Formats: sequence, C-alpha cells, structure tokens
Amino acid sequence: MGYQPINLQDKFQKFSDHWSPRVIAELNDYQFKLAKFEGEFVWHSHADTDEAFFVVEGDLRIELRDGQVRLGAGEMFVVPRGVEHRPVAETECKVLMIEPRDVVNTGEAGGDKTAENDVWI
Repeated sequence: MGYQPINLQDKFQKFSDHWSPRVIAELNDYQFKLAKFEGEFVWHSHADTDEAFFVVEGDLRIELRDGQVRLGAGEMFVVPRGVEHRPVAETECKVLMIEPRDVVNTGEAGGDKTAENDVWI
C-alpha cells in the first residue's frame, strides 16, 4: 500500500461549487471534508453531533442565535450539537470540516443547499 500525504490546496483545485463538501479522509467514523463557502448558508443544527470548522483560506462568520464567531485563516470553531447556526462568507472561503460520516450539511433544515453526502475527491 502506498502512503501519501493529502495536500489541501491540490484537493481544493478539484472542485469549484460552493456549499458542497467533499470528503478527503476518514478517521474511525469521522470524515474530513473540504468545502468552498460564499454567501449565506441556511440556518440549521445537528441534533446528534458537534461540527468543527477550520478556515484554510479567507474569512468566515458563523452566526448563532445568540451571537457570532468570526474566523480567519488558521482558526477553527466547534459548533456544539443542537446549536442552530449559519455560516456566512462575504467572499469565497475555503474550509475544512470534521464531522461524523453521514451528517447532512443542512441538518434537518433541508432545502436547495443540501449536498450529496459521501462525495470523495
């Protein structure tokens, strides 16, 4: 078996659509997903899991019903399970997310920004 590092910049070059996470690795039952954000996402929550956002490039605002968190490149934030949130990126932002396999990106909110799950690049 050949062992190879995963280069995030190479992976980001393989897709251009926004709000459609791509899986790059798994660790036990957790997936590492890359996504490009731009504009406002939908308000949603994940009842059964926390969700980690690590900004690789750009700026991200995570709105919460009782506040907000602003992240720049190299910063991360974990949204606790059950907490309603909405990611917002004024300009394109590249993000690494860590969450359990099979988590739907829009939680129970659904809608046209619901991405296909388990798409690998």
